[in-house]
Amino acid sequence: MSEAADPVFVFGSNQAGRHGKGAALWAKQHRGAIHGQGEGLQGNSYGIPTKDTRIRTLPLEDIAQAVERFKAFAREHAELSFQLTPIGCGLAGYTPQQIAPMFRDAPANVLVPDEFKAVLEGANEAKTSTTG
Repeated sequence: MSEAADPVFVFGSNQAGRHGKGAALWAKQHRGAIHGQGEGLQGNSYGIPTKDTRIRTLPLEDIAQAVERFKAFAREHAELSFQLTPIGCGLAGYTPQQIAPMFRDAPANVLVPDEFKAVLEGANEAKTSTTG
């Protein structure tokens, strides 16, 4: 089986592209993440910055903008599938409740992690119970 058959591994990164810990390190070791590239497609991985160049956690608004760029990329590349990790919920310190809503309108080729699915499905159930 070729590496290209694997979904693109989507991980939280820092803007400096220092993939030294967590999912970013795994992406560098196993999926071709490029040292010095903090965002975008690299090998069979895609970085979404959750920390700045000094490895400080980015504000949610900045992460949301990077998520929008990622979703646009995923829409433009419907031939690929993307395995999203719970970005921002490890070293960056955010919770799935803070990050998952950013992926509410993600295209179908983005495989959302269980931590985010639970939040998004809970939000859908709350809407249904209040409108139904």
